[in-house]
Amino acid sequence: MSEIPIPVPTPRLGAMLTKLAADRRSATGLLFVGLAVLMALAAPLIATHDPNRPDFVATLAAPSLDHVFGTDDLGRDTFSRVVYGAQASILVGVLSVAAAFVFGTILGLVAGFFGRWIDALIMRVMDVIFAFPSILLALAITAVLGPSLTNAVLAIAIVNLPVFARIARAQTLIVARLDFVEAGRAIGATTPRLLFRTILPNILTPVIVQGSLLFASAIITESYLSFLGLGVQPPTPTWGNMLRNAIGFLDLAPWLACFPGLAIFLVVLGFNVLGDGLRDKLDPRDASPG
Repeated sequence: MSEIPIPVPTPRLGAMLTKLAADRRSATGLLFVGLAVLMALAAPLIATHDPNRPDFVATLAAPSLDHVFGTDDLGRDTFSRVVYGAQASILVGVLSVAAAFVFGTILGLVAGFFGRWIDALIMRVMDVIFAFPSILLALAITAVLGPSLTNAVLAIAIVNLPVFARIARAQTLIVARLDFVEAGRAIGATTPRLLFRTILPNILTPVIVQGSLLFASAIITESYLSFLGLGVQPPTPTWGNMLRNAIGFLDLAPWLACFPGLAIFLVVLGFNVLGDGLRDKLDPRDASPG
């Protein structure tokens, strides 16, 4: 069987990173995201103390040479907890967005390709999910399932599922009517081949861009859930439960809220700026030849 031509090449990772690094705004976002990922991966090397080891002699200590971000009410080193907190936040963001990306894209692909009652059924379910405010829906899911990292990932993935499904469906409706897809049908290409070898590579660009933007949303949602006690549970440090713990000590130790809050702000800013850069660089109308 002849190969079906695919007119839109998938962007190469190296070329895309080079483009992003050349743009000052995108490079800034890439820097913040890279630092967060580095903290998550190299936390045991970066942290100066055991993040869960209490020191009742040094409770609520101000920032110093020994504890650069100070300590909390149990004497635990805040810098080490912020560093280890990146692990949970990045992990929840990656797993939840990846799950929503895979399942949402497949649902949108199937809905747009087959149409009729399959399209109606899938999209009505997506509309029901989309009708709820994302934070409230995530809170409701974790309240029913119970607080844990796994349930936080599941809740955030469900919340983001309709976003990927809608984008994938809209792109599939356009691509499925193009000549090269009709040519594939004419030469007897199977439905899975048409879906995953012909159409899917041509709808990935806007889906990937949306995924990069949703990382920021996922980290914020995880922080909300942990702040309210419905996300990752103590003693595992996350930026959200660090903020929750800091509420009672804002007058005595404002640094307890300052540093995890700043970490959330910089990482979310980085993902948003990087997402904007990806959108600009992956837009076919902006793509330079070669």
